[in-house]
Amino acid sequence: SDSGSDSEDSSLSDSELQEAFLKGELKPGLNVVLEERPKRRNDAEGLKQCLSEFRQHLAWVERLDVTLGQVMAPVSQSASNKDAVDPENDFQREMSFYRQAQAAVLEALPRLRKLQVPTRRPDDYFAEMAKSDQQMQKIRQKLKSKQEAMERSEKAKQLRAMRKYGKKVQTEILQRRQKEKKNMLNAVKKYQKGLSDKLDFLDEEQTSSQGNKKGNANQRTKKGPNAKRRYKNQKFGFGGKKKGSKWNTKESFNDVSSFSSKVAHNKGPGKGGKGGKKALNKRPGKRARQKMKSRAR
Repeated sequence: SDSGSDSEDSSLSDSELQEAFLKGELKPGLNVVLEERPKRRNDAEGLKQCLSEFRQHLAWVERLDVTLGQVMAPVSQSASNKDAVDPENDFQREMSFYRQAQAAVLEALPRLRKLQVPTRRPDDYFAEMAKSDQQMQKIRQKLKSKQEAMERSEKAKQLRAMRKYGKKVQTEILQRRQKEKKNMLNAVKKYQKGLSDKLDFLDEEQTSSQGNKKGNANQRTKKGPNAKRRYKNQKFGFGGKKKGSKWNTKESFNDVSSFSSKVAHNKGPGKGGKGGKKALNKRPGKRARQKMKSRAR
């Protein structure tokens, strides 16, 4: 519809120009009068002469040219689409090129096999690379660095995932402990208010503490003191509290069963002299003590 309207506009404009030219309203120099239209010439003989001048009469195996006409579309398409290929449609145009090239290959391969021309690459064929060894070394180093970077990023991802999982486990443990504590406090409050007469929460707490104690005891029995510690324990004892070991207690202070008035007032056997002077526990003099020391040396 658009093309039809354009043609009508162009025909109207041509007629208007012709009328204006006949009336003499057009200025000279702007338009050229053509007496007759140039005739189209189809010089077949001249074209054939040019073709014979640049044509080389060689065998087909030297030229390997294949000329084909339009290749029909597959049978699935309709008859109207077989002949007409819209040049504005990129897909149809490229598919027509593809079908024509495929048909040319299918026609050329049997002719090459008939002439015993190999069309497949041998299994032991090695071609020289277009790129130099230095360029390939650079490419190899770049690929290696890229692979190492990917490995580092993967390790970092794994570490982040492990940390995230550890935090998740830790939060779950804390939440479980808080929940257990909250349940126990609620049970205690209920028991205090008289709403419940069960003490199951105490049994659970005792069993958990006993399990921890048993585990610690097993660890201690498994490890035990070393040989040096056992020897010192056997020689010096197991230690214990030294400070205040001789202090009186309430029971020892009130215990007077070992009290003797004769010993306390120095009136036992072997005591003499006036005033009850001490004879048994008399300390020797200074010079006597020095003589005793010198004898001991």
